[in-house]
Amino acid sequence: MAGRVVLVTGVSRDLGRRFARAAADHPGVERVIGVDVVPPRGDVGGMSFVRADIRNAVIAKVIAKEDVDTVVHMSVISTPGPSGGRSTMKELNVIGTMQLLAACQKAPSVRQLVVKSTTHVYGASNRDPAMFTEDMEPRRQPRGGYAKDVAEIEGYVRGFARRRPEVVVTVLRCANVLGPRVESPIATYLRMPVIPTVLGFDPRLQFLHERDLLGAIGHAVAAQVPGTFNIAGDGLLTLSQVVRRIQRPTAPLPGFAFGGLGGVLRSMHVSEFSPELRALLTFGRGVDTTRMRRDLGFEPRFSTAATVGDFASNLVPTGGRVDRLLADLQGRLSQERELGAGVER
Repeated sequence: MAGRVVLVTGVSRDLGRRFARAAADHPGVERVIGVDVVPPRGDVGGMSFVRADIRNAVIAKVIAKEDVDTVVHMSVISTPGPSGGRSTMKELNVIGTMQLLAACQKAPSVRQLVVKSTTHVYGASNRDPAMFTEDMEPRRQPRGGYAKDVAEIEGYVRGFARRRPEVVVTVLRCANVLGPRVESPIATYLRMPVIPTVLGFDPRLQFLHERDLLGAIGHAVAAQVPGTFNIAGDGLLTLSQVVRRIQRPTAPLPGFAFGGLGGVLRSMHVSEFSPELRALLTFGRGVDTTRMRRDLGFEPRFSTAATVGDFASNLVPTGGRVDRLLADLQGRLSQERELGAGVER
């Protein structure tokens, strides 16, 4: 990475900030420019922060002025923020990526693009294969939400790669990221004092440790291997195995109740329960990581089981919240059933 000038998007979030800080400490990197609409919290090390919105054409000026040769795109979000709904989320994800790619296309200095994507692009359904390889399509095309955003983003990235074939383009489809410091829908779900599950289903889950995520992105920048790669820890666990390891009680719910859980949990300020998360917790998903090891040359330090173990070791005890949450959950679900019955009548 000798003399590299790296631009990192999404540095206001913890993982983006941590990657940018680590990259700035690398002896082969000359400068790291972190970009976001709000400044990052915490130690930024040698990173230079630029307040910029990638949805605007100003990002092209930043890339040109700083003579950026490597772009690491980490600003795709999986859930709407507190200040915006689904439309704002889509604008940030899709329009932001389009503007960033347009800026990269115009900049002759850009020689590498690394995009943090997700295995949510494969979806989760009862028709899925045992393991998805990078060449496979989702069995059911996403109709909206985060998964649809990611599918569109990857399509635009492929178009960019065709238009700028001399640029090394690497797409990392990361499994659900977990770790002591991660704030994400799956992490929030597993931190709940009682874990709601779908009655009759025990999905297979695969995780990527937060440190391995940062390691994979850094490796991709250094190795400069083009292509799309599944990134995940070795092995899978069923949801029942996960909850045993984190020592949380479960609340099995019938499918109709689980499907309506998102609104209930949001009203209780407990968790963001997206359609993608509900599908994953019903059907599960597994991805093949042969290319990650063979072609990209990356080996995660943490297996799925070790990732869950590290997450569990940092969980806060539930205290007396379990009974209160169960009672509140049951009461609110009963209210929803009564309202639904009233509408049907």
